[in-house]
Amino acid sequence: MFEPLRYTRLPASEMLQRGQAYYAEMDSRRTTRHFSTEKVPRELIELAIRTAGTAPSGAHRQPWRFVAVDDPALKAKMRAAAEAEEYENYHGRMPPEWLEALAPLGTDEMKAHITDAPWVIVVFKQVFELLPDGRRLKNYYVDESVGIACGMLIAAIHHMGLCTLTHTPSPMGFLSELLGRPDNERPYLLMPVGFPSSDAQVPAIRRKPLEMIVQWNLG
Repeated sequence: MFEPLRYTRLPASEMLQRGQAYYAEMDSRRTTRHFSTEKVPRELIELAIRTAGTAPSGAHRQPWRFVAVDDPALKAKMRAAAEAEEYENYHGRMPPEWLEALAPLGTDEMKAHITDAPWVIVVFKQVFELLPDGRRLKNYYVDESVGIACGMLIAAIHHMGLCTLTHTPSPMGFLSELLGRPDNERPYLLMPVGFPSSDAQVPAIRRKPLEMIVQWNLG
């Protein structure tokens, strides 16, 4: 079954203006690890997740689940478990070249953002859908689909005037246990969401210029 595409052709000048404005907005986005404890209305988190849920997905399976946490006790458990894993990473698991790559970002095993930020969104990928009768329904292009949804989630959060951080504690199995997720889901990304703290800082790094990230035709 199909339905008409809802599409309005815009004037070329408006298309350019929209593209320039959106690029400028996204170019101002930065990742910070310094969050204010100021509360953020649940409605904003709902809107960000709704936006992420509009992402395209393989066979339209929508293989993502978003767990939004604002309970302080639960966030404290998540932080403790994440820091335990990250301590092992920074003190033996990570090879020297990985530690060297992370050095300019100033990261370590301390993950205060999990408890400081008013919300933590944990994204899970659904490796297959479990039907009520117990049958498994195969999902397609799961990582690609969930990755696109996460990108849209980040953009929505920034567009609303909030900040987020993409955190991938490894291994992440503790998130499934703490959040009571079923066996057909795997943790994909942990994202604290909130306002930056008054003294928030970010690494003094720059994005690659266009000519380093694009090739036109055969170059």
